[in-house]
Amino acid sequence: MANNKKKKKPIKVSVGVSWIYIILLLGIAWMFFNQSGGNPQKEEWADVQAQWLAGDIKEITFIRNEYEGHVTIKPERIEKYSDKFGGNIPKKSPHFIFLVSGSFNAEEMFGQLNAQLPENAAVKVVIESKENYWGFLEWIIFPLLLLVMWFFMFRGMNRNMGGGAGGPGGIFNVGKSTGKLAEKDSIKVTFKDVAGLYGAKEEVMEIVDFLKNPKKYTALGGKIPKGALLVGPPGTGKTLLAKAVAGEANVPFFSISGSDFVEMFVGVGASRVRDLFRQAKEKSPCIVFIDEIDAVGRARSKNAGFSSNDERENTLNQLLTEMDGFDSNSGVIILAATNRADILDKALLRAGRFDRQIHVELPDLKEREEIFNVHLKGLKLADDFNLEFLAKHTPGFSGADIANVCNEAALTAARRNKTLIDKQDFLDAVDRIIGGLERKSKIITPQEKKSIAHHEAGHATVSWLLPNANPLFKVTIVPRGQALGAAWYLPEERQLVTKDQMMDEMCSLIGGRVAEEIVNGQPSTGALNDLERLTKMAYGMVTFYGMSEKIGNLSFYDSTGARGYDLTKPYSEKTAELIDQEVKGLINEIHDKTLRILTEHREGFLELAALLLDKEVIFAEDLERIFGPRAGAATQQPTETVAEPSLSE
Repeated sequence: MANNKKKKKPIKVSVGVSWIYIILLLGIAWMFFNQSGGNPQKEEWADVQAQWLAGDIKEITFIRNEYEGHVTIKPERIEKYSDKFGGNIPKKSPHFIFLVSGSFNAEEMFGQLNAQLPENAAVKVVIESKENYWGFLEWIIFPLLLLVMWFFMFRGMNRNMGGGAGGPGGIFNVGKSTGKLAEKDSIKVTFKDVAGLYGAKEEVMEIVDFLKNPKKYTALGGKIPKGALLVGPPGTGKTLLAKAVAGEANVPFFSISGSDFVEMFVGVGASRVRDLFRQAKEKSPCIVFIDEIDAVGRARSKNAGFSSNDERENTLNQLLTEMDGFDSNSGVIILAATNRADILDKALLRAGRFDRQIHVELPDLKEREEIFNVHLKGLKLADDFNLEFLAKHTPGFSGADIANVCNEAALTAARRNKTLIDKQDFLDAVDRIIGGLERKSKIITPQEKKSIAHHEAGHATVSWLLPNANPLFKVTIVPRGQALGAAWYLPEERQLVTKDQMMDEMCSLIGGRVAEEIVNGQPSTGALNDLERLTKMAYGMVTFYGMSEKIGNLSFYDSTGARGYDLTKPYSEKTAELIDQEVKGLINEIHDKTLRILTEHREGFLELAALLLDKEVIFAEDLERIFGPRAGAATQQPTETVAEPSLSE
């Protein structure tokens, strides 16, 4: 029986910082409340004499070296003095205290008073000298306790908040730089690990080559570029490229975020900038990388009157001075990254600070293949996996998106209990990333499902019959994300778009709404996304691209972004009315053209909708069987085609 009993686990008591706080608080409370006796009242020596002669005093204790006497009243006489205690008679002695001068002779005075009383009524007298060993500590212990508590509080704050407001060194180092220093050979990322980005890599490799072989350039009188700004959409590899520069250059590398400069304390940002460049000069030659520099480099005086805090502008001014001021930063190269270069201050972008703007764009077909090769390492792929096909079906995907596709494909294959990842897993991953997760439990009435099928069939029919529209890849009426159906296209990666191409694209956009008008006699709310994109394209043709005869070759596009703070339009009210008329006329022309196409091919359009209701997902082969070869397919030059979905809500 004894062996079956469970052993009791020892109780572990952890002592944390909170226990120290409790002990300190108890010590302070003890100092204040640990006073001997109750609450004695102060009396004059003459009153004490009257109490003595009246026989009310039981005992007197006189402290010789402090000239202070403590009086204890007899218990049966204490009620007599209740008024002096405010009605609250103390339960502890002494009840009264009195102070005398240094010439007071206690033995003689107390003896004379006792001689006037009967022997059995004499007051007990105790005369003593008090040694106060705590005299000095009473003055120093309270400030000492406060200092100890303050130390532990701020140490805990710095530990829990990653350095707190004061940075890694605590609150006393609030003005110190929070940049991380990577020494030589500590970063293993090289240019071989960066797939694609050919133009961007060439420009930054020249900077690295200058740091490695400076005499090659200085011999001809050249100077090292002071800074390079990496500009591009999110996820294109700007930070990865900076890491590769750090790994290749083999020099000290400081990395910091733009938001790390700005704090709630006035002057902290400028102080951190000065400290960062001071450290960089000591480690020269070196590289300083500022990620998301738009957090501190936003154009100045754009929000005048709306904010009274100019700490960010002070920080930017200090950054401008350090990058190119009276003090030279020889051997210090500044790398920065942003995806919002349009809002940066012009003084920051000028030559001498950022000599180069390196554009890191979205990868093309060949670059996507290389990026896929990087992220496919370690994945178990099927034998018939086609990398080129996958790269063609991921248009506009950044490097981060491609990494996400590879991971989602692996998760999808594992969810289906597969041992290898095949093409369908990747296609489903692309669909999920762009369109969202399939909502199989979405309740759709038969009438709504029929309307969705005609809507998507209208998109597919118009895009198939117009030569300049994006080639269709597949159509589905399975709800995904916020969309009830989707048409997926293989758009050509064009650098220039003509008016005819834009018109055909707009006809394809409105095809779903026109199809609903033909079948149901009235439109529905499902074309919201289509109409939004259609309206933006129409206004872009008229106001930006000069594709309107009445407006002419005018463009009201603002590439600087400065007009966003202007509350007035750059054209008159009469011109605004004319723009609205042109846009409405353009959309009506597109609507009539789309209506004519769907009416002429009504039978094929209805057959396609019926097939879509039956299968829920159809591909380009089904449209070719119904309508024949795609319009203009024989005359078009082979181009790089990739998949881009067009969702219809």
